[in-house]
Amino acid sequence: MLISEIAEALASDDFLFVDHAQTIELLSKLAQVPIGQDQAFLDSWNHLEQDQYMADGGKYRKRRHAVYAIQNAGEQAHQMPYQPHYQTLDYNPLNGGVARYFAPILDDLHHSDTLAALLAFGNAVFSQLSGNPLWHIELHQFRIEARDGRLGKPTPEGMHRDGVDFVIVVMIKRVNIDSGATTIFDLDNRQLGEFMLRETFDMALVNDRRVYHGVTPITQLQAQKEAFRDVLVITFRAPDNV
Repeated sequence: MLISEIAEALASDDFLFVDHAQTIELLSKLAQVPIGQDQAFLDSWNHLEQDQYMADGGKYRKRRHAVYAIQNAGEQAHQMPYQPHYQTLDYNPLNGGVARYFAPILDDLHHSDTLAALLAFGNAVFSQLSGNPLWHIELHQFRIEARDGRLGKPTPEGMHRDGVDFVIVVMIKRVNIDSGATTIFDLDNRQLGEFMLRETFDMALVNDRRVYHGVTPITQLQAQKEAFRDVLVITFRAPDNV
């Protein structure tokens, strides 16, 4: 699948599922090195910190966060100084309305060829689709846990938009869980699609201006064993002055 084909499909349907084999092939071409066995990248999800901003009191979410930017056409994304994550209550009625200072992403991810390829991929697709070459980019590492018979909620705010232009969700790992299906609805609340990110590097792309997205709660399959869902969420927003 080519970048142009992905942009065309996203323009047509406003969301797209890309399976792990296609993702790895695309990223490897962009990076010019094999992508898919970057253990330092994958292991970084074992070092996330508790989300302290859960208005529902939940202890099921761990995360880290960073901001990147593309400030000049044709350049690569570069890391920005640390800054908090903010969403209005319009977009996140559960946890929005406050600046959230999450633990910063660690160097093992920042120095990864895999991350560089993902950022280059998003820039290529979304710039072609929108005609905009400049981006404010946020990275969110998530681990959602299901423990002691309690649900883990990947999107506790429910069906939502993130208040950006485009979203990439990359599956990292599923362990001992059921469900966690991605659901897509149009702005009139009609369901457009549902699919599962199951394999490492399965990927979803979403036009955040045109559709809502959410993920169904996860449940623990085998009691007394750890159960979690790890993903990387990358959001792209055109800077306010573009």
